Amino acid sequence: MGFIEDTCIILITQRAGNFLLNFFCIKKLLQIILIKKHHSSRYFHWNVGLYLLLFMVIVLIPFYIAYFIISNIRNLRLNLIRPLTVLIYLVYLYFFWKLGDPFPLLSPKKGLLSIEQGVSRIGVIGVTVMALLSGFGAVNYPYSSMAYFMRPVSGADVAAVERRLLQTMDMIIAKKKRIVLAKKGGSRNLQTETRSKLWGILTPIALRGNQDNVKDMQNEVVALEELSRQLFLEAHDIQNARERLEWSQTWRGKYFNFLGYFFSVYCLWKIVISTINIIFDRVGKKDPVTRGMEIAVHWMGFNIDVTFWSQHISFYLVGCIVVTSIRGLLLTLTKFFYAISSSKSSNIIVLALAQIMGMYFVSSVLLMRMNMPAEYRIIITQVLGDLQFNFYHRWFDVIFLVSALSSLGFIYLAHKQAPKEGS
Repeated sequence: MGFIEDTCIILITQRAGNFLLNFFCIKKLLQIILIKKHHSSRYFHWNVGLYLLLFMVIVLIPFYIAYFIISNIRNLRLNLIRPLTVLIYLVYLYFFWKLGDPFPLLSPKKGLLSIEQGVSRIGVIGVTVMALLSGFGAVNYPYSSMAYFMRPVSGADVAAVERRLLQTMDMIIAKKKRIVLAKKGGSRNLQTETRSKLWGILTPIALRGNQDNVKDMQNEVVALEELSRQLFLEAHDIQNARERLEWSQTWRGKYFNFLGYFFSVYCLWKIVISTINIIFDRVGKKDPVTRGMEIAVHWMGFNIDVTFWSQHISFYLVGCIVVTSIRGLLLTLTKFFYAISSSKSSNIIVLALAQIMGMYFVSSVLLMRMNMPAEYRIIITQVLGDLQFNFYHRWFDVIFLVSALSSLGFIYLAHKQAPKEGS
């Protein structure tokens, strides 16, 4: 019940429970892998655990999110908060339920409160998030880690941008001093010369000219400040590019550069395989480890126990996939939430993170099923119920392909424009 405990901590404290939630997701998925050890009670515990997990993800957390959203609305009467919360939550339930209509998720014979009804709809959202992140990561990781794509930057380039920034700051300071002096001079002339009747007639004209001059200088300061912001961002980017180049020359940088080439090949392979799966409506019947070991035994003549080693290697592979994927999700969401966080939205952000993690966990179970040996795959199928597992794999391939190709296009345009920005 780690997810329930972690979510309760989040709801009570509204503070960082992300690490506990992340640990629970990994622990829960490992329990799926080792479910054979508890043969007599595994179905009971899994049914109870899944029902509680679905209750948190479908009922409790969305209700609290709606409550905090309504509570943050200004000038809203207190007696309207609860009715509006219930109304928004009912609208959410309606759209959540209608989400399953366009997709062939499960058999129509299943009851309204069955596990399959909740898991099937959560799986659509979670698999979509996983596919989007996977497609972006498969393209972005090689681009961000390979030295081939790094922007060539020298110390002279950094010094030139910093010099332009300092010159702009000096111009801003000089013009602000002139504005202050002009204002003081105008007020001093107004006080001293108003004694003369003739000058009293001409003062509005001189004062208007002085005000126009001050206004022009203020407009120039605004333009220079905007230029200084752009130069600061450019200096920051070019300094980061130089640090990346220096980092790429270290042993760690060379290691990640090698991984970048590996994932580039993997990205191309995954795009091709996803395209083939979509065109020919194909879904794998064996996990990759078992298939690879069978090829090694058949074509290379290795004398190994395929059943024994495929199970152990599959367990290790699934564990690595779970750890890296959930860690990547947490890092991505944390960066996004830092960008939009505020004192009023902190509760909503933490609850949204718990909601996404719950959906991500359910989707991980649906997709990790194909990476496991047939014996354990049957166990997961019996636990999750009569779901259309093939649909989720096809849906993942479609979203992954769209995400990867879109990310490839955006990164290509950004990389193509980068030298122009530096010039």
